[in-house]
Amino acid sequence: MNKTMTKGAAALPLNAILGGNCIEVMAGLPANSVDLIFADPPYNLQLKGQLHRPDNSKVDAVDDHWDQFDSFKVYDDFTRAWLREARRILKPNGSIWVIGSYHNIFRVGSALQDEGYWILNDVIWRKSNPMPNFRGKRYTNAHETMIWASKSEGAKYTFNYEALKALNEGIQMRSDWVLPICTGHERLKNENGDKAHPTQKPESLLHRILVGSTNPGDVVLDPFFGTGTTGAVAKMLGREFIGIEQEEAYREVAAKRIKAVRKFDREALQVSASKRAEPRVPFGQLVERGMLRPGEELFSMNQRHKAKVRADGTLVGGEVKGSIHQVGAALEGAPSCNGWTYWCFRRDGKTVPIDVLRQQIRAEMQA
Repeated sequence: MNKTMTKGAAALPLNAILGGNCIEVMAGLPANSVDLIFADPPYNLQLKGQLHRPDNSKVDAVDDHWDQFDSFKVYDDFTRAWLREARRILKPNGSIWVIGSYHNIFRVGSALQDEGYWILNDVIWRKSNPMPNFRGKRYTNAHETMIWASKSEGAKYTFNYEALKALNEGIQMRSDWVLPICTGHERLKNENGDKAHPTQKPESLLHRILVGSTNPGDVVLDPFFGTGTTGAVAKMLGREFIGIEQEEAYREVAAKRIKAVRKFDREALQVSASKRAEPRVPFGQLVERGMLRPGEELFSMNQRHKAKVRADGTLVGGEVKGSIHQVGAALEGAPSCNGWTYWCFRRDGKTVPIDVLRQQIRAEMQA
């Protein structure tokens, strides 16, 4: 693990697992320095004694000391304290994800709003293979809730809509995600063969979050790092990470795990982007560069209308003058028109959309 200097005076410990209390450690990090926070805080399960299956075998439930709080007030004070530090170090255009169960997520949601965050979505992680309810006195607890929030109301944030849509076979990503819990080869074990961590999250969950809410090179902080799922997925996806974990045993497992992770190559890290995110190319630039000449005629894709290119990048069609969008809309009698997909030109007897020329310039800009 290493420490890397960010632009500015303060050092940000990138790709490091930091030991200690998350509130104290975050207090030592520079303000406005991380792009995303993923937090899997203690759930405060309030277990009263051991749980047993019908055959009287013991359930490997979460009964660790770090999940035990003396009262709801103590838990709420802890929650507000770490959320306050998290918001301080979050960039103005950053966002936070917090995951929890019915034991704590409603209290966390209230604290988020009280601390100034702006809730964007609550997302249900529906487990395709949940643990059964052994006592048979309640519904099987088959989901957990995640809250996604920006730093403040009206703040900008990263949302890779097209990439998430591509992950979902071309359908808009919904707020209910069906993913399996961590089992099989992904479940980390300690030297005794027991679970290395009782609430290890699946990599598929973090993959979806990071692809949707960050870009390559972004800094992702996890204040409850555990066995390092966030760090492992961040490394694979070309993101920087900072992990905070107070339990030494978890830090050791996480460090070993992340060391073995291979980062995806640059081409594989590219995801589908919104058209709005592509570089803006004025139509006049096509004229300036000689790709289209003043006086050259453009034709509508439906072949019903034509217009002439002018030296300033506007068109004239009949009595109508204006941009490629304005002239197209006027000729069609429509309220609006995307001129880039409406107009085409002719070369060597072929009809070519003017958008081909725009994409050519964009490719040069991104090379």
